[in-house]
Amino acid sequence: MDLSLNDEQQAFRDLARDFLEKEAIPHRTRWDRDESVDLDIIPKMAEIGFFGLTIPEEYGGLGGDYLTYVLGMEELGRADSALRGIVSVSNGLVGKSILGFGTEEQKQEWLPGIATGTKLGCFGLTEPDTGSDAGNLTSRAKKDGSDYVISGQKLFITNGTWADVALVFARTGGDGPKGVTAFLVPTDTPGFEAREIKGKLGLRGQATAELFLTDVRVPESARLGDEGQGFRIAMTTLDKGRVSVAAGCVGIVQGCLETAVGYATTRTQFGKKIGAFQLVQELISDMSVDADAARLLVWRCADLIDRGEPFGTAASKAKLFASEAAVRAANNAIQVYGGAGYVDEYPAAKYLRDARVMTLYEGTSQIQKLLIGRAETGINAFV
Repeated sequence: MDLSLNDEQQAFRDLARDFLEKEAIPHRTRWDRDESVDLDIIPKMAEIGFFGLTIPEEYGGLGGDYLTYVLGMEELGRADSALRGIVSVSNGLVGKSILGFGTEEQKQEWLPGIATGTKLGCFGLTEPDTGSDAGNLTSRAKKDGSDYVISGQKLFITNGTWADVALVFARTGGDGPKGVTAFLVPTDTPGFEAREIKGKLGLRGQATAELFLTDVRVPESARLGDEGQGFRIAMTTLDKGRVSVAAGCVGIVQGCLETAVGYATTRTQFGKKIGAFQLVQELISDMSVDADAARLLVWRCADLIDRGEPFGTAASKAKLFASEAAVRAANNAIQVYGGAGYVDEYPAAKYLRDARVMTLYEGTSQIQKLLIGRAETGINAFV
């Protein structure tokens, strides 16, 4: 594995960082307090190319490799994880599902808008009673002539109130994963309702919603993949989604390291900079090691994806380590700041609040350990 970046990858990383330094970081505290990013940033992000990474040029994207994609996700995580979530769900979970499993007509209908940021997608998998146990979801899609009629409820759906299309997973067959089918549902379809969830601990700037589908009628052409293929689509997509989450967590760790170093080298106590104290240096060194280790795990996943190799277990390892490292780094950054770290005038508190959910969604840390354990032992702890 070549750990160096080529000129194009480095140029995109520099472009992304410069853009976010100007357009996101100065506003992230206000967005966090307002519980909404300024949506005017979406077309600006699209112009930089965030929404088109890895989507082929024929569908309006930039093409490009997966390492460039994770570089973008890291920079978004460093700047504001709410922005990373918007891109990761619309481009990553929805766009890549369509790219991997959609018909040519579906690709032509949705991918150009997703790639250019003129349309956003949301990923409708989680339900009130099925989080980690996604194979037992209860939303249903009944065949009615050449249509499907979908009814059910989804919870904690990123982009839910902003999306133009929802990738909805519903049961068309019997119990268990094999009975689940995926559908591309335009959010202006009668019977579709999204209600925003407020009062979140972190990721306040992105829209998180509860979806209600009441006799939502879609044509057979809205089905993504075959009947009964929905769970496979979801799990395949989430493997890549975990790499995106992990990359965003690398950005959180890097951001925590940078802000802690900046504070430690300017704050004076007992007549000297606090960065001169050994235990402060310990906190900073732990962040530095975690940043490098998490980044290498993520880059390994990107390399495997780009070479067409299996990457599911590597993605679980990257997501597990990077998400837990992000929480550790944010805690350490607050400790370096002391009392100042406990208020949102400084970024450490927001990093901690945003990092905490990373150990939960797209597979909890405990789920990742079971996936890694299954890969190592050959024994499935889920049954």
